[in-house]
Amino acid sequence: MRVLSGIYPRRSRAQATYCPFATVSVIISAMSTNKKPKSGGGTIAQNKKARHDYFLEDKLEVGLVLTGWEVKSLREGKCQLVDSFVQIHNGEAWLHGALISPLQQASTHIVTEPRRERKLLMHRREIDRLVQKIQAKGYTCVCTAIYWKGPNIKAEIALAKGKQSHDKRDTSKDRDWAKQKERIMKHSVR
Repeated sequence: MRVLSGIYPRRSRAQATYCPFATVSVIISAMSTNKKPKSGGGTIAQNKKARHDYFLEDKLEVGLVLTGWEVKSLREGKCQLVDSFVQIHNGEAWLHGALISPLQQASTHIVTEPRRERKLLMHRREIDRLVQKIQAKGYTCVCTAIYWKGPNIKAEIALAKGKQSHDKRDTSKDRDWAKQKERIMKHSVR
């Protein structure tokens, strides 16, 4: 069969190929290059003060119950976990002290409460295990990070035991010594 160029309108390369699988792959590859980069990605906020002030032992990944304006603010990274901690009331875990600053354009018609208590989504056995360890051994529970996991926002909580000032000095000495060893090894290799 002969195709005359004057009779038929010109077609793009994806439309002109005969093999249906080839057209699909060309169209899919063209679609995949037009994707937007994902917003956020990874860690939203970390509680570095908790790592400095406490010995962190058991870490858990939990979900958060958030409102719409809080999710929009977390996409922009407007979160602080400096004084955040976890308390358990009536068999439910609640995050206290986490500051999520509202965006001006996203929360114009809603009364926002940046430091409100936020419910943590955990299994019953995880909550029971936390309660046992907190009551028996004198631990506390702190939030160490908030991050994206797929389309969901997750929080990392940890059982923590307070450090004394000499413990903090020891960890800073160990950290400094590790940096010095790294510098020495880097220069000795050359």
